Amino acid sequence: MRFVKFCIVGLLNTFAGLAVIYGAIRFGNVQYVIANVMGFAVGTIISFALNRSWTFEFKGSILHGALQWALVLAVAFTVNIFAVIVSHEYFGVDRYLSQALGVLAYTGLSFLGARFYVFRSAGI
Repeated sequence: MRFVKFCIVGLLNTFAGLAVIYGAIRFGNVQYVIANVMGFAVGTIISFALNRSWTFEFKGSILHGALQWALVLAVAFTVNIFAVIVSHEYFGVDRYLSQALGVLAYTGLSFLGARFYVFRSAGI
């Protein structure tokens, strides 16, 4: 059930992040890369807060958890990019499908990192 909750949170933070990106570009005349950083930051904060409180019901330190969450996301994003590049450049996977493979890698690693590293005291 935690993985289902994790995926729901992922969808919510994705939509929120995209709303910030599109809103900043459309209504704030913000440069698209800066808008992307803003949207990613908002999505990351929402993801951490909801996964901490709802998905894993974690009661540990917010600051320590947030730093660990940032590390997990950095690793997951690195593996995501690696999966996208390797699958497309070296195995000839369609560039759109390779993005989906990257998302699968990112989601799987970020869930495992959340479950067994960031929020590990919750139900283990």
